[in-house]
Amino acid sequence: MHYNKVEICGVNTAKLKVLTEAQKRELFKKINDGKLNEKKAAREELINGNLRLVLSVIQRFTNRGENLDDLFQVGCIGLMKAIDNFNINLNVKFSTYGVPMIIGEIRRHLRDNNAIRVSRSMRDIAYRAMHIKEQMIYENDKEPTLDELAKALEISRESLVLALEAIVEPISLYEPVFSDGNDTVYVMDQIGDKNEDTNWLDEIVLKESIKNLTDREKKILGLRFFQGKTQMEVAAQIGISQAQVSRLEKNALERIKGQM
Repeated sequence: MHYNKVEICGVNTAKLKVLTEAQKRELFKKINDGKLNEKKAAREELINGNLRLVLSVIQRFTNRGENLDDLFQVGCIGLMKAIDNFNINLNVKFSTYGVPMIIGEIRRHLRDNNAIRVSRSMRDIAYRAMHIKEQMIYENDKEPTLDELAKALEISRESLVLALEAIVEPISLYEPVFSDGNDTVYVMDQIGDKNEDTNWLDEIVLKESIKNLTDREKKILGLRFFQGKTQMEVAAQIGISQAQVSRLEKNALERIKGQM
């Protein structure tokens, strides 16, 4: 996608304004503290000044054959939600917060308009399973196995697996999951020979958020999410119990989610 050649939703992308971080912060201050007319004007300026951010995100989805105008409009909804919910006191760049919000909005749109329809009952089972899983982790300080989760739901293991897989959105093997300068890691780089339980977490948010964690928490999250190790493997490597790994991991993720 070349910005000087593309027109989306009647917008000439070559003429889109780009705001500096200082300008964004000033506008967010007006939204928080200004008068009603100042709030509206600042919000409008923030939207127009971050449309390039939406363009950069929708490039990830161009290989799906979706209408770019539709994706752009959906991405703008995600942008507006990010602006309305952004906390300037977190000392995080707006793009770090905004990109996952825009991606999430687009993925919801693609999921809800997917030709492959998942039944409501199967969705309910999957979401109930995730809720009970969180409860079991909190109560037992460790992740439940599929068998334990299926027993708690009073369904078969096979039904549980089908329900959980039904709500997972397929992604490209070339989807970037982490980038540090010119060194980008793609989904295909993370594929191993063994099937392992995986945790969903947006690496772009994790990369920025872990800066405020302790060294031990950073190491645990690095081993778990970037190297794909189990909690038992992490515990053996750093010399603590699996329960401690589980607790430290849970606390770190809760703090990251709190910042979001």
